[in-house]
Amino acid sequence: MPQNAAPETIDDFFERLGARLPDLPKRLKQCGDFIAANPDRVAVSTVAELSADAGVQPSAFMRFCQELGFSGFSEMQKLFRTDYSRKWPDYGTRIQTLKDHGSGSPAALLAEFVDVGRTSLENLLTSVDAASLEEAVKTLAGARTIHLAGFRRAFPVTSYLAYAFEKMDIPAVLHSGLADVSLTHTIGPEDAVIAVTFAPYSEKTITLADVGAAQGAKLVAITDFITSPLTRLGAIPLYVAELDVGAFRALSASLSLAIALAVAVGSARESLKMEKKY
Repeated sequence: MPQNAAPETIDDFFERLGARLPDLPKRLKQCGDFIAANPDRVAVSTVAELSADAGVQPSAFMRFCQELGFSGFSEMQKLFRTDYSRKWPDYGTRIQTLKDHGSGSPAALLAEFVDVGRTSLENLLTSVDAASLEEAVKTLAGARTIHLAGFRRAFPVTSYLAYAFEKMDIPAVLHSGLADVSLTHTIGPEDAVIAVTFAPYSEKTITLADVGAAQGAKLVAITDFITSPLTRLGAIPLYVAELDVGAFRALSASLSLAIALAVAVGSARESLKMEKKY
């Protein structure tokens, strides 16, 4: 695709956004960060609404669209309306319907979380690239020790991975930050780091992943978008975007990806042991 041509698919859009985002001016970067975190909004919002929520002027949003190769906002929105719905459904309407009919009851709230959890799991099948998953499993299976880095809402994912690896006798270190004790010195060139973070990204996770890469460890990222800082560190990306209920996001898809990854790594390590034995 010519450099100045508009992206033809959502995947093309996010690939271009990931490549250009670090070099964009501050206001245009705000636009990119907002779209990366709220891609479902583009198809159903006006440029004024998106600009206000991103904290920029509409003119900045228009410049952002042109920077990505579109003639303007309408052309970018058309792409999202025709292509995006095939992979990530618009869930806002369904959630609002649940709220309207449930009158804010606990049962309605449960139904909302079940609904977005189901959709997040369905989306996982398209957001995780099969080749990247295979590469991640191969990398982790061959690692001496697997280091787990994930803070704030990502911590349940890494703590679960630590539990699963322990049950399978796979050497792993959970970097919890407890008592402000750093374990980065334990990361070696024969190791691998699984870094888990979602927008707004944890600086502690990014820093730990950066240190691990500098010490020769291979990186696997469980993150949400191609614009994640982890992708710029050369991590093998496994993308998972959790839908939310209000400001609250469950971890249905993230934990499903984590257990699938752990079991696949355990199976791959057993196969490697058998190969060495015979």
